[in-house]
Amino acid sequence: QVQLVESGGGLVQAGGSLRLSCAASGIIFSTNAMAWYRQAPGKQRWLVAAISAGGSTNYADSVRGRFTISRDNAKNTVSLQMNTLKPEDTAVYYCKVRLGGMDYWGKGTLVTVSS
Repeated sequence: QVQLVESGGGLVQAGGSLRLSCAASGIIFSTNAMAWYRQAPGKQRWLVAAISAGGSTNYADSVRGRFTISRDNAKNTVSLQMNTLKPEDTAVYYCKVRLGGMDYWGKGTLVTVSS
């Protein structure tokens, strides 16, 4: 079955960096677009960054220039490098893949940015 496992979250001071990873299994990873979403307490989940099977990327305006999404098809992983973190980046970050019209999510990893 499809399994997505996020890692790399933690507590960091404003201005710092973190690198999140998502390990995927149960899918043909190289042929699927992957995405990172985040959800802050009491707010909706929304798209942070996405990468196509071919490596094209797109970002939410609020993270463009600070975050970088990348993929390693040999390791079945998608990563999110987050730099110049701000307190408003605090959220649970989720990895997502869409297969056959259905969305599959990981359990998320918590990122807390202190001011």
